[in-house]
Amino acid sequence: MSASAISGLGVIRMVNLNRNNLDLSSSPYLRQHLDNPVWWQEWNDEVLAEAARLKRPILVSVGYSTCHWCHVMAAQAFSDPATADMLNRSFICIKVDRELRPDIDQYLMQYAVSVIGRGGWPLNVFLTPDHQPVYAVLYATASELREIAARVLDHFLTRAKWQTPFKVAWQPPAPAQEQQIIKRLLAFQDPDFGGFGKGSKFPPHSSLLFMLYQQCVEPDEALRTACERTLDVMMTRGLTDHLQGGIFRYCVDRAWTIPHFEKMLYDQAMALWCYSLAGKVLQRSDYRRMAMRIAACLDDTFAVKQGAADFRIPGLYDHDSLAVFSLTGEAAPAGAGEADALYYTALDADTDHQEGASYLWTYTGLQLSVTALEFERLKEVYDLSPAGNYEGKIHLVRKSNDPLDEIEIKLLDSRRRRPQSQRDEKILCGINALTVVALLQAGRHLEIPVFEKKAARMMRQLLAIFWDGQTLGHALSGGTLQKTPFLFDAAAMLLAASLLTELHPSWRSVLDSLIKAVEAFRKGDVWYESLATDFMPVAASWYDHPIPSSVSMAETALIRTAFQTGRDIFPKAYVSPYQVDFYNIGVMISKGLFHVQTREQLKPWRELPPNTIHLTGRPAQDCYRGVCTPL
Repeated sequence: MSASAISGLGVIRMVNLNRNNLDLSSSPYLRQHLDNPVWWQEWNDEVLAEAARLKRPILVSVGYSTCHWCHVMAAQAFSDPATADMLNRSFICIKVDRELRPDIDQYLMQYAVSVIGRGGWPLNVFLTPDHQPVYAVLYATASELREIAARVLDHFLTRAKWQTPFKVAWQPPAPAQEQQIIKRLLAFQDPDFGGFGKGSKFPPHSSLLFMLYQQCVEPDEALRTACERTLDVMMTRGLTDHLQGGIFRYCVDRAWTIPHFEKMLYDQAMALWCYSLAGKVLQRSDYRRMAMRIAACLDDTFAVKQGAADFRIPGLYDHDSLAVFSLTGEAAPAGAGEADALYYTALDADTDHQEGASYLWTYTGLQLSVTALEFERLKEVYDLSPAGNYEGKIHLVRKSNDPLDEIEIKLLDSRRRRPQSQRDEKILCGINALTVVALLQAGRHLEIPVFEKKAARMMRQLLAIFWDGQTLGHALSGGTLQKTPFLFDAAAMLLAASLLTELHPSWRSVLDSLIKAVEAFRKGDVWYESLATDFMPVAASWYDHPIPSSVSMAETALIRTAFQTGRDIFPKAYVSPYQVDFYNIGVMISKGLFHVQTREQLKPWRELPPNTIHLTGRPAQDCYRGVCTPL
């Protein structure tokens, strides 16, 4: 037992390093490990100070609550008494929720990639008492972890010198020639199965958005084909939950057949944006329907207040009509702690420790859930085999996009009677702000005003809960507000406020404050991931997958708001395609490839190009490609 002062609080807090303290945590991920025999601690100044005082090396294990292999390692290696005993005697063991501490996760992930050539979760890194990373391993069995820990400990006890301390070298992505960028991007595509690369398939949200906006500027058949190939396969095969709507995290195979079954809020937001934009740009009603079903999944699965949400879909399966949303009532602005319009973070891949158990079927189970005639129709549309496609069971994959509304309703009702996956019920500020952006975009492209009203209500609650007038908090979990400021949160909120300002000038009042909040993370030419005081400054990531990077979001939001605030706008240069495609959308805007239309009254969005920024004022004009035309 030891005690130390907590800076700024004026109190003494006790920390007992001889027990697992995760029962004191508000993180859903950390609380999943509270029964481990490992004496897990949270990352904080006090624990780090004790490690330094005791001169004990540190094991930091990073993951997130819906990560399947994190669950497996927790149930095996971290539940093994011999492994726990070794770790407890020789190390300070710290658990980190990567969604609550993206700065720590990013730094340690960059270290892991530099030494073992790949990354992923669970991410386990051994550190010296002064926080220098010295060894990284991803998933490991109990015996493997004991062997690795013994090697690290032996090295530490013999006082052998470690390699040069690891430092992340800040380096912006390489510039790309404008005339080559689309050709280079298409070269990454999988021409046989869609998506990018020839291994596991992740939904390439940012790349799809960039390609679709490029299609607005210069229609191109090859570009259209590439977009449709990926959008079609994402929509029809194993990435999509065909009964409840929404998409899973990624598919483990090249042909998009079997997903990793967790559902993430950020994937739903980005896919909603992609499919609503694709429906508008490519004039595909099936993409519009897909977008609507993603919205239904949001309300049905992720909403904080189930059963009393802002929009419902009584005619979800009426695919001939888009006018199926109805507002149940506009609430007054929320006070701090009220979050009923917001969304939880994720849905677990596992149910009762079995991956995908909530979603998988037996052949007989499908037969018993519908009539014989309906089952024959089901076999015409879905790829069904008695042998299954996943460990003897069936994950539903479509052969065609023909609607089977009544049959799918029956199957969903049957599926809901099973045990369901656990939700990660923390609320992340930046990811909810990204969802605000997606709802606003979908409201425009699908011509559903209630989406815009829902987005405005969400934004009011985000400001009430997370904004103190100068900085933004990061997460609300278990009634605890995490106040650590992160760039992604500020950038996503600024982008959302920019879009809302186009709808109603009253939102203009928050832009200047949010711009200052974003710019607080930039020093010279370098963006930093957080303003945390308990960890080193970490240069922000540029990588736009699975969601826009903090840098790309910030730069794009600042370019958009420059039009609204009268700030100077300078054309930026394109950078590496595929890696940084959301940033390249901002470059498009800076180069005049988005229409900037000024009017006293907003024109209906259906009458505007999808690549439009609307300003309220005079003179009435459309500025595009450097030329302003009176309206």
